[in-house]
Amino acid sequence: MRKKILCTLLAGLTVSGAALAAPKQSDIDALKAQVNALQKQIQQLEAQQAQQAAAPAPAAVPAASASTTPPMSPEDVEAMKQSIAQLQLKVDSLDTTVNEGGLAGLSITGYMDPVYMYNNNAHSGSFSFVNHNGAYNYDGSTFGDVYLDIKKTFGAGSLAPSAEISIMPNRGNGATLLATDDGSNAFMNIINTAVATIPLDTSSSFVIGLMSSFGGYEYQLSTLMPTLTHNLLYDFSDPGSYTGVGYNYSTGNFAWKFMLANEQYRTKGASTQTDTNADTGQAVFHSNSTPTFTTRLDYTWSSSIDLGWSANIGRQTLATGSTCASGFGYQCTSGSPYSKYLFTEADMTYTWADTTINAEIDYGRQDSAAYNGGTAVWYGVSLLGLQKWHSDAGSFGTALRFDYLNDSKNGGGGGGIVLADGGLDGHNGFGISQDCAANSDNAGMDCKGANRSDIAFDLVWYLTDQATLKLEYRHDMASENVFVRNDGTYSKHNDLFGTQFIYAF
Repeated sequence: MRKKILCTLLAGLTVSGAALAAPKQSDIDALKAQVNALQKQIQQLEAQQAQQAAAPAPAAVPAASASTTPPMSPEDVEAMKQSIAQLQLKVDSLDTTVNEGGLAGLSITGYMDPVYMYNNNAHSGSFSFVNHNGAYNYDGSTFGDVYLDIKKTFGAGSLAPSAEISIMPNRGNGATLLATDDGSNAFMNIINTAVATIPLDTSSSFVIGLMSSFGGYEYQLSTLMPTLTHNLLYDFSDPGSYTGVGYNYSTGNFAWKFMLANEQYRTKGASTQTDTNADTGQAVFHSNSTPTFTTRLDYTWSSSIDLGWSANIGRQTLATGSTCASGFGYQCTSGSPYSKYLFTEADMTYTWADTTINAEIDYGRQDSAAYNGGTAVWYGVSLLGLQKWHSDAGSFGTALRFDYLNDSKNGGGGGGIVLADGGLDGHNGFGISQDCAANSDNAGMDCKGANRSDIAFDLVWYLTDQATLKLEYRHDMASENVFVRNDGTYSKHNDLFGTQFIYAF
């Protein structure tokens, strides 16, 4: 009996040492159970010894059978009681640390997702992992990076306030949307989001800080996406992120979000240079201090169907690019570097067992944001289906997505579409055809912008709860010859082949 208690006590002290290094509530609960069991064993031992002391002396036994374990002395029992008391103090200290100390309510999660991408038009392939340049392209957006989420909850229950910061170097909102004062990428901001949440009651709360926008069915995080690349609407139509204050409210099957905030550009980054000083030739930078109002409504139709709608209205920064070289647009006039911006979308998510279907419809417009200086108008649709299945070899999934984005009006532009000199974004396939511009009498101001579409097919292998492997083939199409090949010619098509390994923690 004595040996068993000593072994149990030693195991408990060992677990306690591990818990002190990284205290968890499950470790504390296990230690509490051990301490209670040891205390019961000591009580049973003391009761047995008391019974033996009160019983008459046993008859003499042969020497050969006198090999039974001698009873524990009172001194041994007292020493063991002191050891158990010390273990109890350690358990109480751990419980206080986890539930009341600085680590109480703290959680740290994240992932890393190295990517290999081959671009057929560029005739180049490479690994992408925390080594992106400043450009945001559809073959190198928010993947191939490290993501870290740090959340601290102050108290317990649904009314406890919290602060949450997510970090994503190179591909988060800070890197692609929060430009530096000089418009360069010399000092990337690694903060992706930073939000404080203050509940008012069980159904409403205030939020304040840097937040991602509400538009669309697709998520920024690679762990939440069934495909490797994002859809066209996420990359080039939906708003990006905002800094401001919001109010969330839910009742029954409805959940509302409201936010009044300053824009942090769109999902596709833009230069902060808005004009040039005519006397010095130096770039002039401005900031948009006019808040934008954005809202989202989600309706849970059933346990399988969620319907969403969001809208933005405000003043957004105009993307710089080609208009000054053509003699059009605000850069070459005294016009404002900002203009009225309207955007709305509706989306749907259907989930049944291992089947998921997503759909989204977008519409947006922005004054003076098109290539020829007119109003930019864009609209599009995205459809995504995911089917999972399970076998002895593991869990797998197949995803198929189709996107269409119309951006032909006034030569294209607006939303997250930034056209370089000549009215073209040759990498992403937007803008006017260079053949049309060459045959135009007014530098292509009468040319249509390219309409874009793509189809993507993904194979997903869920290796473990933490590890996922994706393989994707994507074919992109444009209505004009706007994709630049590595030899300098233009095409209406491009192909991508990519693989991504995700490890979440």
